[in-house]
Amino acid sequence: MVEKDIFFTPEGLEKIEAEIEHLRTVRRKEVADRIKVALGYGDLSENSEYDEAKNEQAQVEERIAKLEGMVRNAVVIDEDDLNTEVVNVGSIVKVKDCLTGDIEEFTIVGSAEADPLEDKISNESPVGGKLLGKKVSETVEIEIPDGMIKYEIVSISL
Repeated sequence: MVEKDIFFTPEGLEKIEAEIEHLRTVRRKEVADRIKVALGYGDLSENSEYDEAKNEQAQVEERIAKLEGMVRNAVVIDEDDLNTEVVNVGSIVKVKDCLTGDIEEFTIVGSAEADPLEDKISNESPVGGKLLGKKVSETVEIEIPDGMIKYEIVSISL
C-alpha cells in the first residue's frame, strides 16, 4: 500500500506527537496494570475483565501505530512558504455564499487536522479541494450532499 503525504500545521503535528507520547507512557501503563489485576482473578476463560483489558491494549497499540504512520508521512506546512495570493493548505479563506450572501471562514488543513466544528476543513474535502489554488474574487461551484453551492473568495490570509 502506498502511503500518501499528510499535511500538518506545526501545531497539529505537535498535538499528534503529544498524543503518541501520552499513549506510550500513560495509557500503556494503565492498561498493563488492568491486565495484571485481571490476571489475579484466576481462570482466564471466564475473565471478562481480562478480555476487556486485552481489547483495550489492542486499541491503544493500534492507535499508536496509526499515529506513528501519520508522523512518518507528515509534511509540515511552513507559513513562510505560503502567500496570500492563492489558497493553500494552511490558508484562512473567507468566502461569500453567492446565493445567500452569507460570509464563512475556513482554515484549510490536512485531513488529520480537519475539524468542521472549528471551521478547519480538509484539503481533501469537496469544499477544501475546490478552493485550493484559487485567488481572491474567483468563484467556485462545489457539489455537496445537499446539491450545489457557489462561493466567491473574499479574502485569503495566514
